[in-house]
Amino acid sequence: MKTYLPKVNLEQRAWHVIDANGAILGRLAVQVANLLRGRNKPVFTPHMDAGDFVVVINAEKVRVTGKKETDRFFMTYSGWKGGEKYTSIAQTRAKQPERLVMHAVKGMLPKNHLGRKLLTKLKVYKGSEHPHAAQKPAPLTATH
Repeated sequence: MKTYLPKVNLEQRAWHVIDANGAILGRLAVQVANLLRGRNKPVFTPHMDAGDFVVVINAEKVRVTGKKETDRFFMTYSGWKGGEKYTSIAQTRAKQPERLVMHAVKGMLPKNHLGRKLLTKLKVYKGSEHPHAAQKPAPLTATH
C-alpha cells in the first residue's frame, strides 16, 4: 500500500487577519500556529506546508495572565562571556511588542526547516494598520 500525499495548491493560500486586542497570548499563538500549519484543512500533512498566511494586528494589546508580565523573562546570549541578557515581558512589550507574538508562535511550530519556513508566513504589527490590504485578508476573531 502506498502512502497518500495530498496535492497542496500553493496558489490557494488564504490570508487571515487577527486582532490581538485583549486576546490571551498563549491562546492566540495556538490559533495562529494551527492556521500557519494548515491544521484546519483536510489536506493537512505534518511534514508539508499546507497553511495560510496570517496577519496579527494590535500586538501591543495582547494579554498575559497572572504575574507573567513582570516574572517571565526572555533570555538572549551573545556568545561572549557575561553576554546573557534578560528582558521581562513588560520591557519587550514597551520596545518590540511584535516579538511577544512571534516568540509564542515560534515555540508552537516544528523545530526544523519546515518550522522556519512556516514562520515567514506570519506578519505581526503593533498598530491596527497593515500593508497587506491588497491580499484581502479575511478577519478572524482571536479566542479569548
